[in-house]
Amino acid sequence: MTILKFPVDAPKQKVIKSLELLGFRLVREKEHISMERINNDGSKTPLTLPNHTRIKSSTLRTICTQTGISRDDFLDAYEKS
Repeated sequence: MTILKFPVDAPKQKVIKSLELLGFRLVREKEHISMERINNDGSKTPLTLPNHTRIKSSTLRTICTQTGISRDDFLDAYEKS
């Protein structure tokens, strides 16, 4: 069994696509990228990431922690995107 690592310097578009697969939608894209997910109970989970061409693995880990996305769920979505 291979243990997948968070991608180092992941392409921004692939990260956005991965998050969209996890239920987030793009709200706005300026200096930062704002996304949100509507939860089953009607609440919203906001997400903000830097608008860089590549996203660091440490930033991805922080985003997953703050939004409650499991490491495996993110990596599965990343592989599919």
